[in-house]
Amino acid sequence: MTDAAEYLDESGARIAYRRSEGDPGCAGVVWLGGFHSDMLGEKASVLHGACREAGRRFVRFDYFGHGESSGEFGQGTIGRWRSDALAVVDRLTTGPLVLVGSSMGGWMALLVALARPELVKGLVLLAPAPDFTDRLMWASFDESQRRQIMEEGFWTRPSDYDPAGYPITRELIVEGREWNVLDGEIAIDVPVRILQGGLDPDVPWTHSLDLADKLRSKDVVWSLIKDGDHRLSRPQDIARMVETVLRLAGEVDGLRG
Repeated sequence: MTDAAEYLDESGARIAYRRSEGDPGCAGVVWLGGFHSDMLGEKASVLHGACREAGRRFVRFDYFGHGESSGEFGQGTIGRWRSDALAVVDRLTTGPLVLVGSSMGGWMALLVALARPELVKGLVLLAPAPDFTDRLMWASFDESQRRQIMEEGFWTRPSDYDPAGYPITRELIVEGREWNVLDGEIAIDVPVRILQGGLDPDVPWTHSLDLADKLRSKDVVWSLIKDGDHRLSRPQDIARMVETVLRLAGEVDGLRG
């Protein structure tokens, strides 16, 4: 693993990534980050180190308009970020894979699993937020905010994580509806592990429980961390995540035997 990012050319943009090699006979791990986050966050970094120590291949990356990748954040859409994730999986990995998705990354992980079932053999989802642009954002906006988005093209949403806030665009909302997955059964049959904070102000626990119910897979474990927040970045939360990922990757290894 190197400290410097490498870059993948995708749809006219440079997608930054970091990866480490490992045993090609074992399941690899891919980290998919959240909305307005980057791959240098603590959870991704700790998990990368743990996978490296365990001899597992690992890839993390920044979506278009995020972190070290090129592009403006406000120009991104769910479909664009899905394409970035698929490019990383297709060009930087070989199967089998365990995808680890945090918040919006949980939605991305689901979309990749649906598109590449031959590669993706397990999912670990942290406070997953599928359909968040419609069900969690748009549904919570008042009429003034909705009107500004639709008539002016964007509204700057305040954020506890960024003092400047960030733009919510009309294209993000409208295009995002094309990728909604919670309207019916989700045709994913691999093992899925969901970690959800009970005190999450951004993704209610009922949202991820609805996801668990919609998954076709019979091997789904939904775990409520009663005093956990959205980030799940306390030492005990990160330790639980690492343990869950490595255990599931071991199970995927066993399924190949």
